[in-house]
Amino acid sequence: MADIDRIATSLTGQDDLYAALRRAGTGLPPAEVEVLLPALLAALGDAPEAARLACVDQGLLRAVLRAGAGLPATRNAAAVRDWLTQAEVAPIFRPDIAARRHIALLTGGQMPDMPAYSDPAFDPWFAATGADYGLGPYGEKRSVYTAAQFADAASAERRMIHMGIDVFAPAGTPVHAPLPGRVLHVTYNADPLDYGHTLILEHEAGETRFFTLYGHLGASLPGLCKPGQSVAAGQIIAHLGDWPENGGWAPHLHFQIMTDMLEQTGGNFFGVGHESLWDVWQDICPEPNLILRLPEGAFAR
Repeated sequence: MADIDRIATSLTGQDDLYAALRRAGTGLPPAEVEVLLPALLAALGDAPEAARLACVDQGLLRAVLRAGAGLPATRNAAAVRDWLTQAEVAPIFRPDIAARRHIALLTGGQMPDMPAYSDPAFDPWFAATGADYGLGPYGEKRSVYTAAQFADAASAERRMIHMGIDVFAPAGTPVHAPLPGRVLHVTYNADPLDYGHTLILEHEAGETRFFTLYGHLGASLPGLCKPGQSVAAGQIIAHLGDWPENGGWAPHLHFQIMTDMLEQTGGNFFGVGHESLWDVWQDICPEPNLILRLPEGAFAR
């Protein structure tokens, strides 16, 4: 077994506990990675670092340790990617995005005249483009995420890397299930700039499972989906929400894949990740275009 006291000492006084944990995982065999965290917290005792780590999703901490040990951050990341590459999926929007005019909506300074997604001026601006759908990319660094829910106790770094794909369309637009699944959570996440009405589905992928998240939905959601309910591919599962019900954003869908729910059990999940942990987050939340199947160049400007 790893020298727990030595590892605990290596965390003492560290500002970035994620980086310290990644280093702690270096060289550990897989069996030890899975059991290290509880022993490490016990060894830290009353140290401030123990309290900081206890405030953070323990599944995320395990994922960081796995990455440090040279393992995929989640056990099934590769299996889910492989399965989705071969899967037959239904369009989430109809008409399908690929068949209609769509534009990339980039927030990194490429479109200086575009209002922020959280600015009511965005709606008339987007309508004037004449596009049927607007697309916000996966992996984009966004400066809008400055609220308290985008920080945590393990490091000073804010989560700013977008882990879904955003699809902008008018409020009330139907959202369809891309795959058969089961309703895991139907929730209203009410914090400003959170998801508002939120749906999480669970899917089988051969011998493993994964999850899809649909954020910024309308108030019709609870009438369409109940926890435990089975859904069929192509079934209408929600509608896009308007500003007062979707977290305070221009109407759009935040669509995300999760290979593991970590220890998130309340119907929410991280929608943005740390830049320094992007390799970890890519295993937890792989590229959503594995399902959306947007055409090559969809995010080019």
